[in-house]
Amino acid sequence: MSWVKNREEFKQAVLSTTRAISNNPSLESTSQASSRPPSLTQISLQNPPRSSSQISSWRGEADFQAFWHLYHKENPPLKMPKIARDFFAELELSRVEMIGGETFPGAKSNLSLFLNAEAKKNIDNKIPSINPLATNLWLKKLNGDELHEESKNIVSAFQSAAPKNINELGKRLIEARKSQEDFQSIALELMKDLDLMHEPQTNSDEESLGDDSIPEEQQAQNEDQEEYEQTSDDQMIEAQAEGQADEDNALLEEAQAPIDSTSIDEEIDLTRNFNEEIDQTAYEDYQIFTSQFDEIVNAIDLATPEESQRLRIQLDQLISPYQTTIGKLANRLQRLLQAQQNRSWNYNLEEGLLDTAQLHRVITRPGDPLSFKQESESKFKDTVVSLLIDSSGSMRGRSMTLAAICGDIIGSTLERCYVKTELLGFTTKHWKGGDARKAWVNQGSPSNPGRLNDLRHIIFKSADDNFRKARKSFGIMLREGLLKENVDGEALAWAHQRLSKRNEERKILIVISDGAPVDDSTLSTNHSNFLDNHLRQIINMIETQSSVELLAIGIGHDVTKYYEKSITINRAEELAEALLDKLTELFND
Repeated sequence: MSWVKNREEFKQAVLSTTRAISNNPSLESTSQASSRPPSLTQISLQNPPRSSSQISSWRGEADFQAFWHLYHKENPPLKMPKIARDFFAELELSRVEMIGGETFPGAKSNLSLFLNAEAKKNIDNKIPSINPLATNLWLKKLNGDELHEESKNIVSAFQSAAPKNINELGKRLIEARKSQEDFQSIALELMKDLDLMHEPQTNSDEESLGDDSIPEEQQAQNEDQEEYEQTSDDQMIEAQAEGQADEDNALLEEAQAPIDSTSIDEEIDLTRNFNEEIDQTAYEDYQIFTSQFDEIVNAIDLATPEESQRLRIQLDQLISPYQTTIGKLANRLQRLLQAQQNRSWNYNLEEGLLDTAQLHRVITRPGDPLSFKQESESKFKDTVVSLLIDSSGSMRGRSMTLAAICGDIIGSTLERCYVKTELLGFTTKHWKGGDARKAWVNQGSPSNPGRLNDLRHIIFKSADDNFRKARKSFGIMLREGLLKENVDGEALAWAHQRLSKRNEERKILIVISDGAPVDDSTLSTNHSNFLDNHLRQIINMIETQSSVELLAIGIGHDVTKYYEKSITINRAEELAEALLDKLTELFND
């Protein structure tokens, strides 16, 4: 428990060390996964792993960024094919890592473990033998560095496929490592020998090379942001018109069954019932005008059977390109879970399998008895995962599509691994208030009323429902009239409370959102940070006082300012790898 509490302090210490080594104390930090080569303006370092055996590899991620900032000098970019640029960057990384390792032997060991983990990903994903990382590790092997098993494997494959004189160029690279200009000149010769320079130059390559101040990833993010900004005004106008129509005409699709207000109060009124183990004093500045009109509804009740079927078909078409990914993800997670169930050993026994690691005692301590070991069946913790999806108007379009794909992929994958999964959504019943606001007006519009809208919390699938039967309601996430406003703090507390009532040993809550809470009716009658502060309070309490593990997936927006553990997805192509990494990390803890 003390390790879990001190992880943030440890992360800050590593970031401070990285800034010190790089001679740049002003470097910003982010929890996003690092890139190779790293960013010129910030340090990327994810939260420390829960397993102490992975700490050295995790620290290696910070070390290579520190060495890049310390030993690499930015020069005008060279015009070359993209594949050649990738090799060129990895060779330069190998150069700065070798120089840094000579001065910092501890960092050299960390880097070796980090690169070995990257090599394992290459092997698992069947990356071709001629690849950038292989050249990095090959150069280190020529330099006399001791490599780990996976690193040795990809170096052997690289040497088998590379030209016969490759080692001669490698030795020249090592001799020139102290001079970046000489090293890069020889690196260009190497890429010619590897036949990487003849690829036709495309317009997109030339454009990206012409702007060396903006990384390709950042350019893509900027394009997505411009697209979002161009459409947001039209969406808001459309949404407001739709919301007005909802209120004025009282559409049948907004009709609901009679609500048991007492049971809803018990689940939603945070001032009374968030978690018995959590301090309630933090909620003194957050209040709810009334929860009488809030609802918790099954998604299947929000659409006709015909509409549900049409939306499910639409979602299946969107997911179709990722079916292979779903299968691979499930298989890898299944192997991981099975390994955790079986790989547990008891040592220093009087009978069992001979512990060969202790055979040296026969010589060093001949009077001691032989040591035996025995494998024990360690039961994998019974686990439940809850997915909480922001179903607000700002998610309309591409963001909601990504969220729906996310929910279906995670849910189907975990179900195949026999991990119970719950899929929830949150929005409001109306735009700019509803019955709650009308009640407030009827009472004379008192100042600072607190939350002033009717919440709609949606159950797409409960943890005990069969996934195959429940998934027919997942398409309702794409239903246009569903997406209104979002009060994230209360939705997060609701999902947390549902998890807290369950009996599983391990509980994981994954939030899929696009940013800050927004509810015009509430924000126009309270201070501007009313909802934002409450969300931060809820997150802090879950992260520091609850046994529930919290992870956030930002759709098109960075949510690291709210959540300690988070990732950002900007396009569907990033979805598979991001989910694989984070889910593997969670279940490896």
